[in-house]
Amino acid sequence: MTRRNSSLSDLQRPARQVASHPWIDPLARFGYAAKGTVYFVVGLLAAQAAFTTGGRTTDTSGALTTIIQQPFGILLLVLVTIGLIGYAIWRAVQTLFDPEHAGQERSPKRIVQRLGYGFSAIAYSGLALTAIKLILGTETREGNATQDWTARFMAQPFGRWLVGLAGLVVIGVGLSYLFQAYQARFQQHFKQHQMSQTERRWAKWLGQFGIAARGVVFGMIGLFLVLASLHANAREARGLGGALATLAQQPFGSWLLGIVALGFIAYSIYSLIEARYRRIIRPE
Repeated sequence: MTRRNSSLSDLQRPARQVASHPWIDPLARFGYAAKGTVYFVVGLLAAQAAFTTGGRTTDTSGALTTIIQQPFGILLLVLVTIGLIGYAIWRAVQTLFDPEHAGQERSPKRIVQRLGYGFSAIAYSGLALTAIKLILGTETREGNATQDWTARFMAQPFGRWLVGLAGLVVIGVGLSYLFQAYQARFQQHFKQHQMSQTERRWAKWLGQFGIAARGVVFGMIGLFLVLASLHANAREARGLGGALATLAQQPFGSWLLGIVALGFIAYSIYSLIEARYRRIIRPE
């Protein structure tokens, strides 16, 4: 038993060394703030579309385009881009070194979670690349990236099966977000001793509302991928913006879209709370 514990300690030491590096903490916190900014723009535009005559449903890439169109937009987008890169790096660190759970026994649940961190790192790296292209003025193509990628996969051998499987996985992610919102265990990642009772209460409520909104939208995106696979029609695939637009087209669509939009705004504020109070590495 002692030898096993010593071996685990040897494996955990690199994780702590990487996570405790001076640049990891500010990069991670800046990353959470940047992610919150992007979701705030998505939620604000969707809320305007639901409750006023302005606004529009868009995805995270559309949010970046909106940011750069504002006064001092390039400067704002540069800051957001740095944050997105930082967030992608932090997710990669979580994937490779598992700093928040060092010292705990490896389990299938933990492996799945780390795989999720890996996909998140890839997704936010792609979003950061889109932001860089916007800053350089080379991102000029308009289109539906979700449908484009779906069409490419479906053109491959067993492509329809892969798209359908991806849809089921995304539905699973959406359900897991709803479960997370219900359990509210995300609070264990906060430095609660530094938070007031009011801050803890708002962090819980905003986190539950925001994570549940993401769960609903991810479930819809996954369902559209499954339908695209079943009907062999990539045009049936929808990304974030398409899922929000579909909500708006339903009976009581303005209310449905408005609730999810407010959920995204709640998630953006929750992300800012994470930037301030999240524990980047679990203490000894």
